[in-house]
Amino acid sequence: MTLTMYGIKNCDTIKKARRWLEEQGVAYQFHDYRADGLSEQQLRGFVELLGWQPLLNTRGTTWRKLDEAQRNACDNADAAIALMLAQPAIIKRPLLDDGNGHALLGFKTEQYQQFIAEVTA
Repeated sequence: MTLTMYGIKNCDTIKKARRWLEEQGVAYQFHDYRADGLSEQQLRGFVELLGWQPLLNTRGTTWRKLDEAQRNACDNADAAIALMLAQPAIIKRPLLDDGNGHALLGFKTEQYQQFIAEVTA
């Protein structure tokens, strides 16, 4: 089992999550949305697991920079996927994926501990 963390390397939350994983000795790969890209197939898989609403970061600067028409048009999975593929910084992060149908969005120490215990059991 290989854990993959998806995100953007200069994100503060990503830095905290990566530091925590390293301190715990948890092996993982890092996938940068900007540098490594993200396929529509990958993103649709994450939408299936987690839903498009949780994946769409409506609290970040990328969302706030969109005009009102763009934000209002993002009202279904296909529109959200198109927007996330065009602007990967709008995807909530970190996204931790075990490659076996289990994923965790965001970073909270307790949730990471539980998630890692479950996927490595």
